[in-house]
Amino acid sequence: MTSQLKKLLVASLLCGSALLAHGQELKIGYVNLDRVLRDASPAKAAQAKLESEFTRREKDLSDTATRLKSATDRFEKDAPTLGEAERSRRQRDLVEQDRELQRKRREFQEDLNQRKNEELAAVLDRAQRVVKQIFDQEKYDLILQEAVFFSPRVDITDKVIRSMNGGSGK
Repeated sequence: MTSQLKKLLVASLLCGSALLAHGQELKIGYVNLDRVLRDASPAKAAQAKLESEFTRREKDLSDTATRLKSATDRFEKDAPTLGEAERSRRQRDLVEQDRELQRKRREFQEDLNQRKNEELAAVLDRAQRVVKQIFDQEKYDLILQEAVFFSPRVDITDKVIRSMNGGSGK
């Protein structure tokens, strides 16, 4: 067990025992943010938005790769009958086209990752606001985002998803 985890466990136990000593009940909740980011309507809408935004570029890259593969196959078939100068020229062209395709793929991936991060941040921000709202309204003492084990009675994930789907939490 890491020292940080040990400290957190000790602090949790001390807080819990202090509250129990005063006769108060500790109210704890758990939220599975991975499930929220997968199942909530805003997350699904963000995913659909990304797909529609990047589908055309992805198809263009796929078409370019197919054309390059055809040109490479044609070159390999024709290479034995070509003169040295023509073979060299076509080989350089293919190498240049391949470099250009790889560059476009990298740019596409970088753009896609950046947009995914932007959309994820917006959905995560909204989920955090909803969790905070539930925390305040239902007077929780602690809401965890990660747990090794938890009881279904402390799981508020469905509440968070319902709230996000209903449009509240803004």
